[in-house]
Amino acid sequence: MQARDTPPHPWWKHGHVWLLIAGPAAVVVAGFATLWIALATPDPVVAPDYYRRGIEINKTLGAPDRAHLPAVQGRNHAVTPTLP
Repeated sequence: MQARDTPPHPWWKHGHVWLLIAGPAAVVVAGFATLWIALATPDPVVAPDYYRRGIEINKTLGAPDRAHLPAVQGRNHAVTPTLP
């Protein structure tokens, strides 16, 4: 126990202060690490003709069954009876 005549310890000698500082410091370090990863590894570029490729894929999958219809057509014809 400290006597009343001795001065208190400085703030950096208390463990709970460093516990409170460690949380936000870890978040800042993680933020910079995430930024570095994002800048160091660029995203792959989408093909410039992605829409045309999708249309071509839909044409090749034009089977008589409705399993390969585009989403809008499949939704619009969900209750349409199938022809024999």
